Amino acid sequence: MDISDIKIGTESSIFGPIGKGIDQIKRLEEIGYDSVWMADHLMGWTPESIWTPDLIKSAAFQKDPHIFHEVYSIMAVAAWNTSKILLGTSVTETFRRHPAVLAQTLITQDNISKGRVILGIGTGEGENVIPYGIKWDKPVSRLEESIRIIKLLWESDKKVDYDGEFWKLKDAVLTIKPFEKDKYPPIWIAAHGPKMLDLTGRLGDGWLPGYSDPKAYKYRLDHIHNAAKKAGRNPEEITPGFYSYIVIDEDHNKCDELIGSPYLKNMLLTFPNSVFQEYGMEHPLGKEFYGLLDYIPTQYDRETILEAISKIPHKMCNDNILHGTPDEIIGKIEDYAKVGMKHIVLTNLTFINDITKVKSSYKNMQKVLNYFKN
Repeated sequence: MDISDIKIGTESSIFGPIGKGIDQIKRLEEIGYDSVWMADHLMGWTPESIWTPDLIKSAAFQKDPHIFHEVYSIMAVAAWNTSKILLGTSVTETFRRHPAVLAQTLITQDNISKGRVILGIGTGEGENVIPYGIKWDKPVSRLEESIRIIKLLWESDKKVDYDGEFWKLKDAVLTIKPFEKDKYPPIWIAAHGPKMLDLTGRLGDGWLPGYSDPKAYKYRLDHIHNAAKKAGRNPEEITPGFYSYIVIDEDHNKCDELIGSPYLKNMLLTFPNSVFQEYGMEHPLGKEFYGLLDYIPTQYDRETILEAISKIPHKMCNDNILHGTPDEIIGKIEDYAKVGMKHIVLTNLTFINDITKVKSSYKNMQKVLNYFKN
């Protein structure tokens, strides 16, 4: 594949003033990013107990780690102020929003953006569900049913019925149409395990996994392609994406230092126990601990988290956080492209623990972007 065909996106959730955040998204469009993605969270992954300047330098400038604006409101404003860049959620889930509401919301966003939105969706995270009194139950089955209802409502001109396990529709209608006739927002699924990979092959328009080395990425993508073929679909109609944290600097040693910071090690606590077992250990918060479901940061004191992250080996950080010089990052992206990846989303975490790296890290990311664009 021609490297110029690789799409480069970036995370740009807005944590401060909305006006400045929208200006940033406009700049990202101007310099050539293909997509911008926004988190659909009620809280962040960092416990406030460790969000202190002595551990995380950014805490001196942002007093709270849980600042998240409602994603679809922000997406609408961003869409209205841009013209080319794709806009995606990274990612939403089906516990907090009825599928009919999601279907209506995305078609509305599609019209506002003139056809540039992507519904990034997954099974969700416990932190955005359990503390708010919402029952966590059968997330994969629930997700599949939600996607089926969304597509049913989008593609039906008449009233519809649906008798599901989680939702029941009777004489339901959604007659709003997409901006471009019969071109509905693509649904990209955040999938890692076998059931979710099967679901992506059957119903997804794109795939947006997180942690994965190129070998594991290819294995999962092959799984998706096989599932698509069994469902009578063309696997090439599914866009293989990849969502990755990135630490980038002209000095590789500086990157090695930053990936071992408390902030980034804390992010690895969201990984499942199976990943920790690859490093000869159990999840620091318990053998049966499943990060995305069980890790609710507001429930942990400082001592517990510091003890947990102290157990995370540096090699795990090295293997699971994309890091290095611009040339090294380019080489790693090309490794993923060789096994089928076509759209990477880079989340810049370089400066979180070294504020002096804000400008330089974005300039280095632009070098990566320019390489693939030019």
